[in-house]
Amino acid sequence: MTATTPSTVLAFDVGERRIGVAVANGVARIAAPLTTLANEGDIAATIAQLVHDQQASALVLGLPRGLDGQETAQTRLIRQFGEHIRGVVGVPLYWQDEAVTSAQAEAELKHRGKPYVKADIDALSATYILEDYLRDNPGEF
Repeated sequence: MTATTPSTVLAFDVGERRIGVAVANGVARIAAPLTTLANEGDIAATIAQLVHDQQASALVLGLPRGLDGQETAQTRLIRQFGEHIRGVVGVPLYWQDEAVTSAQAEAELKHRGKPYVKADIDALSATYILEDYLRDNPGEF
């Protein structure tokens, strides 16, 4: 990336049925919900197309852990998913603890008092994952 080409980072909250997606520009570093994908079919190709369309230079995947921070069966599944995606998209992939992001997203949407669906929670959760990553890694992008 040159100084005149801002980097774009995508974050994913991977669930069994849906994948919430958020985006941030490396200059403004403001994360926002982008979309929710159905976790079906050739999802790696779908994500690769999204990376291309958004001109993303990096991906952040939310990493679930147990209550004491330990790895769980879900942690291992998400790591496998991430390694598969890394091999397909060809951009760096980073991990971010996703502790309580879904609960935080649902609470925020309830507080707004407007109707929402599960996909809205997933996309907002991805936004929190990306915000946490950008906060924890200030010089990364």
